[in-house]
Amino acid sequence: MKKSSKNKEKDLEMNMTPMIDVVFLLIIFFMIITDMTQQDLEELQLPIAETATEDKPNPDERRPIVNIPHTGKIIVKRETYYDPERDDGKSEPYGEVKRYLATAAEMMPKEPLSEGASVLLPDEPLLIRADESTAFKHVQKVMEICGTQGIQIWKVQLAVAVPEEEEGQ
Repeated sequence: MKKSSKNKEKDLEMNMTPMIDVVFLLIIFFMIITDMTQQDLEELQLPIAETATEDKPNPDERRPIVNIPHTGKIIVKRETYYDPERDDGKSEPYGEVKRYLATAAEMMPKEPLSEGASVLLPDEPLLIRADESTAFKHVQKVMEICGTQGIQIWKVQLAVAVPEEEEGQ
């Protein structure tokens, strides 16, 4: 009987190209997903709070977020809904903001304000993120819109930063 001079184990080679392709596709996928989760948040210098609780939103529910930089613009998901510099006084200045909040209020789960009440109101909060140098009148206007008929978002959260000493803890 003739023995083959080649070792069969040495001849077996694995093609790594498909595995490398899959790894690159996974990297691209996670980079895109990470960017999409931050789409609601604008780059703002939030005011620092002495006491605050950590924000732990329910991942199953879509919480509306409004960003207000120091310019007074109202930005939602990287789109400007109101710009005070373009406010000509002729059209309804906060019309787009009202429409967005009304749509958000419709999609929110609703509960009665008190036991036995027939009026159902959104039960989830609206998160307002305002730059520390933003004039309060811009935040106040968003809060006023939340109270209008048809929207009635009565829970509002204000975003703040944690002092640097506590960030490492």
